[in-house]
Amino acid sequence: MTATTCRLDDFREVVERTTDPGEYPRAASVEQNILIYDGPRLDDALRADLVRALSAGPGVVVFRRALGPGPVDAATAVFEEMIASQPSVGDHFAKPGANDRVWNALQKLAFRAPEVFCDYYASDVIAFVSAAWLGPGYQVTSQVNVVNPGGAAQVAHRDYHLGFQSAAAIEAYPEHVHALSPVLTLQGAVAHCDMPLESGPTLYLPYSQTYLPGYVATSRSEFRDYFDAHRMQLPLAKGDAVFFNPAVFHAAGTNRSSSIRRMANLLQVSSPFGRAMESVDRLAICNALYPAMLRIADERGRRNVVAAAAEGYAFPTNLDRDPPLDGLAPPSQADIVWQALVERWEPARLRSELAAHAERRAA
Repeated sequence: MTATTCRLDDFREVVERTTDPGEYPRAASVEQNILIYDGPRLDDALRADLVRALSAGPGVVVFRRALGPGPVDAATAVFEEMIASQPSVGDHFAKPGANDRVWNALQKLAFRAPEVFCDYYASDVIAFVSAAWLGPGYQVTSQVNVVNPGGAAQVAHRDYHLGFQSAAAIEAYPEHVHALSPVLTLQGAVAHCDMPLESGPTLYLPYSQTYLPGYVATSRSEFRDYFDAHRMQLPLAKGDAVFFNPAVFHAAGTNRSSSIRRMANLLQVSSPFGRAMESVDRLAICNALYPAMLRIADERGRRNVVAAAAEGYAFPTNLDRDPPLDGLAPPSQADIVWQALVERWEPARLRSELAAHAERRAA
């Protein structure tokens, strides 16, 4: 899957569609091609609606009043305390300091306010939509994001997994992985304040998740320009929740207000299947193999051994201590081992660097 496979005319053909309310009988309405659910009954008929909507449909659904004001306000107060005590040091799509970000808000909320956590995540809507898309055994993580007045819009992008890779890395993955990535996660956001359009709620391009080369296309200027000209944007009320396929082209909007600190709890729900069968101590393996790796003369052979031995993926990590300051992801264990081989570090230095890397990643 390369840039040569991306054609704007093909993209327009799949996104220039109109959502038919008749295909989604459980939806209360359709606004700007996006499905709105209001007080739905959580049953198998709705589950079928959601799977169709998130896969072949518009890719974005909104649940009005998904959480009541009590749980939202209580969690907001705790999140504000977190922000005051540990300001954000980095962000995926914004300059440090432009937003307030709480990484791993799920764990921090559980430790700081267990009862607030329980009231919040007792939400039937969060659980129902997560299970509808991913099945049982899903894993919830969350990050609180506050876009302050004057905060600039993001560029159009797709989300984790492939959406958090460099353009070169994305092209290296085979076509079937581009089709697989969207069904490994579900993206969601709970509004923690009223979000009128002037505050810059998220911009979406419905149906863009159905364009297979879209992970490559997000880096191309003509696709970003098309997004800017055709994206949709809905205001949200406090307690509303939006869920979307991670392959939908989207971007946070510009906060043009003078006083609204736009707070959302960003939910990333993961498939339980993204894990290996066996537990492997890759740090110990790398240290054991490193002297032998140094003796491999062939660069390709060294790369092959690093790929087999080291953790090549930057996630999951602790984004407070290991933030993505120089890109979308921090260095992986394999990146450090490869740097050691290129620079021919002494084994003691590699042991020290890998131990520090593991410490940064620990929750």
